[in-house]
Formats: sequence, structure tokens, C-alpha cells
Amino acid sequence: MSEKEYIAKNFIEEIIDHDNETHKYDNRVHTRFPPEPNGYLHIGHAKSICLNFSLAKKYQGKTNLRFDDTNPTTEDVEYVDSIRNDIRWLGFDWEDREFYSSDYFDQMYEMARQLIIKGKAYVDDSSAAEMADMKGTPTIPGKNSPYYSRSVEENISLFEKMKNGELEEGSCALRARIDMASPNMIMRDPVIYRIKKATHHRTGDTWNIYPMYDFAHCISDSIEKITHSICTLEFEVHRPLYDWLLIELGLYRPQQIEFARLNLTYTMMSKRKLLKLVESKTVAGWDDPRMPTISGMRRRGYPAAAIREFAHGVGIAKRDNMIEVELLEYHVREELNKIAERVMVVFDPIEIEITNYADGKEETLHIEINPEDEQAGKREVPFTKHLLIESDDFMEVPPPKYFRLSPGGYVRLKGAYIIKCEGLEKNSDGSIRKILASYVENSRSGEDQSGIKVSGTIHWVSAPHALRAEVRNYNRLFTQLNPSESNPLDGNGETNDADDFLRLVNPESVKTIQVYAEPYLKNAPVGKAYQFIRKGYYVPDTTSSDGQLVFNQTVALKDAWKKKN
Repeated sequence: MSEKEYIAKNFIEEIIDHDNETHKYDNRVHTRFPPEPNGYLHIGHAKSICLNFSLAKKYQGKTNLRFDDTNPTTEDVEYVDSIRNDIRWLGFDWEDREFYSSDYFDQMYEMARQLIIKGKAYVDDSSAAEMADMKGTPTIPGKNSPYYSRSVEENISLFEKMKNGELEEGSCALRARIDMASPNMIMRDPVIYRIKKATHHRTGDTWNIYPMYDFAHCISDSIEKITHSICTLEFEVHRPLYDWLLIELGLYRPQQIEFARLNLTYTMMSKRKLLKLVESKTVAGWDDPRMPTISGMRRRGYPAAAIREFAHGVGIAKRDNMIEVELLEYHVREELNKIAERVMVVFDPIEIEITNYADGKEETLHIEINPEDEQAGKREVPFTKHLLIESDDFMEVPPPKYFRLSPGGYVRLKGAYIIKCEGLEKNSDGSIRKILASYVENSRSGEDQSGIKVSGTIHWVSAPHALRAEVRNYNRLFTQLNPSESNPLDGNGETNDADDFLRLVNPESVKTIQVYAEPYLKNAPVGKAYQFIRKGYYVPDTTSSDGQLVFNQTVALKDAWKKKN
């Protein structure tokens, strides 16, 4: 896999370099990618994947894939499988280092008991609402729970009952005993274990209690001897708890480093909200080509190399910022231009009859597959008396400097002959039914001896050989530049409920049309990249119910981002 080096070192590399100079971790670099298996990965995760694996590669280190599976009510094997597939597709390999937080549940339980014995944890019978009220506010200190002073013996006994399923969900929780007056709200006696009587995708019904993410995450990092625990900025306020737990437990301590998460315009990054899109059938699944998921982008035809280049190109920052989605599309377009095969597909057809071409005659033309790739060779394209062109490639009364076809005018058919419009056949309502044209016999592409100069070239397909196909053209899934902002307002300026973001879904995010393609596409494999000449980049999807070919639009030819920059 070829990857561009960073032009300048990012701040994480500077930290690693300093750690290596001081032999902090014996010159080791061991990172991890720790997804929660409660949804499909999205483009934001792709940035984190690229960062963790690329850092390890640069420093001859290792990267673990670890599933932080501490909430059985939201996790599923389907998500585990999809995460594996996405990481491999992006081009990364965790070798034999696949782990799960659930691998360490026994150790975590014993470590929680150690905290109780040290007087650093207690069982609280307060409800979730009561605990929240006790925490106070950022400017008002919290209050100790009425169960704060329980004895070690009582806490050990209650914690064991929690584990054995003798207590009901919500009746109590194990909290760390830290500081209810801490200016950091996270440190105000956080819950570290709760009762959940749910079947876990790996441990089944063995456990009735599950560790909270903050407790499990740092311990998993420590057990795996991770050196640099890289996460996004929202975890910065959690770092004191990360360190406090490892110090109190006397464990090996990785260094947590936070970087800015990826924010893309017109894109939603919340897994909860993406799940809502799926469950409400607003989209056709996690891999809907409109979704920002890696599987959705793969189905839409985004090359893995383009996503890697994008992830490296946006850089690693310490502050959140908004990246234009056009930059991602620019990288996709740059990669597809190199690899996509060129084909001709007519979207809005009008028929041309070549009047001086013999009835029943047929030629096989050989047209280049990709001008950017000399090794790609040529494809066979049939040429016949009856052709289809785009209706907007003809104008009966053209404006000045119109370089397509018009009455009495010449134009070149891509890879074929020069033709001249000789006349029209019209319907009773005055609309054009057919264009009558003649072809210049000695003007075949690559062999042109006609001496006729033409300024325009248009694409076409042979009418009797044309394949009917379905094309899905995509627009932005959301109408708002930043759909992840605070909940949208209604007409009275009132904030709506958390799921009201669905109002921001673009009702015209997909448009399906029938097109006519050259026969070269008859057996086009699913996922293979094609450039529909003068239209855009497309990939075959599944076949429709009537057996037609189906193509998903990957990206348009227009490069809006590059024009602005």
C-alpha cells in the first residue's frame, strides 16, 4: 500500500518522538483502534483507523483491533463483522491482535473489588436521576451520596450480589469515590459498574453487571500494553479519570492523547442518529450509498485509496473544525480518474439515423478504455445506422459558439465518425422524433483524412445494441451545512426533540432514471469503477427486479472544491 508521508510532523508524532528520546515506553509504539460494536463505522472512524495504523507503521510498531463491548443491549455480531470488513477494505491488517474488552471482564471485576477494598469505590442505591442531581453543576459542588460512607464489607457484599443477579437493574450501581467538589464533572464519583441483565454477544448470560466504558477502556489499554491511547477531543475531560483509575489500581499507564474529530459538511457523524436513519427506513440500510458509513461509501464506489489520502490530507489538529465534503469528493475523483474505465451511456436519448449508412451494416470500433492508463487497452463498440445521443447535444436554433450538433452542422461521434445534421423528423406536436444525419466515410477516429475541422465531440450508443439500465444519482443526504448542530428550530424558534434532525433529510437525495448503455457494460462486475463519459463516475450495484443493470453514482465530474481552492 502506497501512502504519502506527512509534509510536517503532527503534534502526536512530536509526542511520540519525545517519548522515544526519553525511552518512556522502551522506544515502543503500540496503538489500538477500539470501536464499540454498536453500529457501522463511518468516515470519522476511517480517519482514526488511518491515524492509528499509519503511526504504528511509521514507527515500526503494532496496532490492535479491540472491540470495546461493554454494553450488551446495543451490540451485535453484525457490527463486529462489518467493522472487520471495513478495516480490511481500507487496507489495514491487525494480524493476530484482535481483542475484546469482554476478554478482561474477570480481571475488571477483581479490579473493581480492589477499589472497594481500598475505600475508593462504593455501591450507591440512588437512582440515576438522584445521582445526577447530587453532582451539582460546573459552578456548584456536588453532594456526597447518603450511601457514600458504607463500609468496605457492606460494599463487597452488595457488589457480589450485583454480580450474582440478586439485585434488580437500576436498583444500584458501583461508583468510584473521588471528589464530589471536583471542577471536572467527570471526576464527581462516576459510575464504574451497573446492573444489566442482558445477553452479551460473546459472554452470553455469564454476567449480570457490566463495566462502564471509562472503566473498561483504560484497563483494556493497560492490559494490552498500549503506549499511546489516541482518541478524539470529547475524551479530553475523561483523561483525569483514565489516569486516576490506573494509578489507584497500580497498573501500567498508557498516555492518552486527544485530537480533533472529523466533521464534514452536510454529514451526520452520530452513530445513534445514523441508526435512527436506518430504523426509520429513511435510508435503505447502513450501506445505503448516501450514508457516510465506510460500507455505504464502498457501495457507492469510493476507492479505499481515496479515503486514505483524504484522511492524511485533512491532517491531525487539536481543535475541531469543519471540512468541506467537496474535499473528500476531490480525492475520490482524483483516484477514479486513474482507474475508472470509460464508457458511453445516454441519459436522455434522441435517435439519429445515419441516412448514408447501409441498412444492416455494422462495424466494430475499438475505443480506448482509459486515456490515463496505457495498459488498459481498448474495448469493442458496435456502430450501426441507428444511434442514440443526448437530447441536449442537439439544438435546432443554437446560440453562438455552440459546438454540438445543429441543422447543417458537423460534430464528431466519440471514437467514430464525423456526422452532419441533414434534417429532422418531427411529431405532430412539433417535438423532434429523429435526427437525420450523414456520416463522412473517411473521418473515422484515428484514421481521419476528411480535412473537416470540428470543434465538438459527443458520446453515443448503438440503438439496437443499447442496454437498458437504471442509474441512481445522489445529492446531499442533509439540507443543512452542519446537521450535527444543536437540534433544529421550528417556525416559532423552539428547539425540537432529539430525533427532529430527520426534518433535515433531503427529499431529493436520490433520483432514479432509466438510461441506455453500450453493450460493453453487459457483464460489469459489482463495485467496478466506470466513468460515464461527460456524466460522472458510477459503479454497478445489484440488479433490479426486472433484471436491469443498476448503477450508483459515485461522484460527478465537476470538481467544485478544486475550483474554490
